[in-house]
Amino acid sequence: MSQNAVKSIAATALLVCAGAALAQNANGAGAANAALQNVLQLSASGSVEVPQDVLVMRLSTTKEGSDAAAVQAQLKEIIDAALKQAKRDAKPEQMEVRTGDFSLYPRNSKDGKISGWQGRAEIILEGKDFSRVSTTAGALQNLTVASTGFSLSREGREKVEGEAQAKAISAFKERATQMAKNFGFSSYTLREVSVSDNQTSGYMPMPMARSAALKSSMDAPVPVEAGKARVEVTVSGSVQLR
Repeated sequence: MSQNAVKSIAATALLVCAGAALAQNANGAGAANAALQNVLQLSASGSVEVPQDVLVMRLSTTKEGSDAAAVQAQLKEIIDAALKQAKRDAKPEQMEVRTGDFSLYPRNSKDGKISGWQGRAEIILEGKDFSRVSTTAGALQNLTVASTGFSLSREGREKVEGEAQAKAISAFKERATQMAKNFGFSSYTLREVSVSDNQTSGYMPMPMARSAALKSSMDAPVPVEAGKARVEVTVSGSVQLR
């Protein structure tokens, strides 16, 4: 056999292999495209309402004067005394005590010059024992309630997350079944799914003017009442209609 004939046969074999590969790729692409047909994206949510179990109270004091160092010293004295008093009643999870904002800024006269200084300092009480927190807040000297708020603890959230998740999954299945029927299909299969927890704390602060007025008498518990927080779980994914 001549050398030219060998080259011709080899070239023909390469063309046949290339054609087979192209046909295989085309069939694969066609199968992939077919698999992507009749795919439905959807999501559903489930939620549970639960009583808020953490009370957060911010107490503050303001001072002003002509000397910045003197104003700062006055604020520090009040906060130190309040911390010492509050920590005597503190208990893990039941009531935690910490400092909040501590700010000092100048006051300017009409001509733009510094005419004095004003400062503000906070102490924060937070815990699950509402009575302990509110009683301590009412007993602290030289501080007024700047705001009160409620939230849901991690433990409280975890107790109902399973229930919310079950509701979300059930709603997802019901919706997928109904959508399949609406499009003329008898069933569906699950392709992919994701579950997400919407971190809704339910924190509800009271306005400063209103909450400050609550502390009308010294050593009296500040009246508080918790609301409810919503724990929500969302299930998203895609289904193959059949």
